[in-house]
Amino acid sequence: MPPVLDREAPGAGPLIQGFTGNGFRVDGRVCPGGVLLTPRLALDWSAPSFDALAVSDFDAVLAIDPRPEFLLLGTGPTMRRPPPALAKAIEALGLGIEPMDSRAAARAWGVLRAEERWIVAALLPLG
Repeated sequence: MPPVLDREAPGAGPLIQGFTGNGFRVDGRVCPGGVLLTPRLALDWSAPSFDALAVSDFDAVLAIDPRPEFLLLGTGPTMRRPPPALAKAIEALGLGIEPMDSRAAARAWGVLRAEERWIVAALLPLG
């Protein structure tokens, strides 16, 4: 059985509660498109197209301290490999990048945060 996120624990962070249209329900509010997540906050994200993603699109989450273990990248409705230049740039910062479709990434976020992993996520819209 996967660990359960203790919502009362310090640093539990944002909880993805479900999906809505093209977006996500996070902590009782709707993020109508993409969402950026850190262990402390969730931000609405007007992400560029998948092929146009650049490291600067993740500045808001990559700047956390301490540095995250890796970036969980939700690639939209289907799993796609990030453009090689993006993967190389993220890795040059000393981070891993874990791509998966955005629904799987949303579920993985909850499991990894329940394990108290210090990660960040960028989830592209579902549609």
